[in-house]
Amino acid sequence: MPRALIIDDSAGFRASARLLLEADGFNVAEAASGGAGIRVARELEPELVLLDIQLPDIDGFEVADRLARLERPPAVVLTSSRDRADYGSLASASPARGFIPKGELSAPAIRSLLGWPAAKA
Repeated sequence: MPRALIIDDSAGFRASARLLLEADGFNVAEAASGGAGIRVARELEPELVLLDIQLPDIDGFEVADRLARLERPPAVVLTSSRDRADYGSLASASPARGFIPKGELSAPAIRSLLGWPAAKA
């Protein structure tokens, strides 16, 4: 079962993202801050990280940079309630694989962005 990590300071968003990822066959872990997310990622080595950009301690762009330097870096998908355009070149320069607005988040959108096949039923 593939592992996913949700790094977001909103408990409500983590809960809804967990449900959609678990329904798609992922084993899901959560972290409420950038620092905690980096620690969990080092321990669990997830294949996927859903990463909020606006975090209370370290912004998502810095977290993505640190995750990219891990021995086994995960595929990082940035999320935000704001539009991608609000972040300008920061989103493009990030080592994250892409950006999905929170309102458009779905397992098919994640898999399509990453070029991963659909989950087996």
